[in-house]
Amino acid sequence: QVELVESGGGLVQAGGSLRLSCAASGTRYRSLVMAWFRQAPGKEREFVATISWNGGSTAYADSVEGRFTISRDNAKNTVYLQMNSLKPEDTAVYYCAAVAGLRGSRSQGSYDFWGQGTQVTVSS
Repeated sequence: QVELVESGGGLVQAGGSLRLSCAASGTRYRSLVMAWFRQAPGKEREFVATISWNGGSTAYADSVEGRFTISRDNAKNTVYLQMNSLKPEDTAVYYCAAVAGLRGSRSQGSYDFWGQGTQVTVSS
């Protein structure tokens, strides 16, 4: 079992920045693929970004490409999502997800472990 705890959400004005963190604990896996998803009010949860077990490969949703950066520190069992140039449409609950493996997936069904989510609100 892997426990994921997100932090760093909050209220920010459009054009501002936030950095989300996701700390993993309880893992006995040698490698974990990590990802961020988000769910806006009234919408389905959608893929945001994913990072391979060693940080060597990343992928982003088109809507955040060039504005968001996913990274990880395996010594701290933590993955980050740096969000710049935030827009009101980025408002959502952001979820961290993980699965044992090497490379990420854009499909939420591929992930076995989920955090509780952290709220990000971008005001116009």
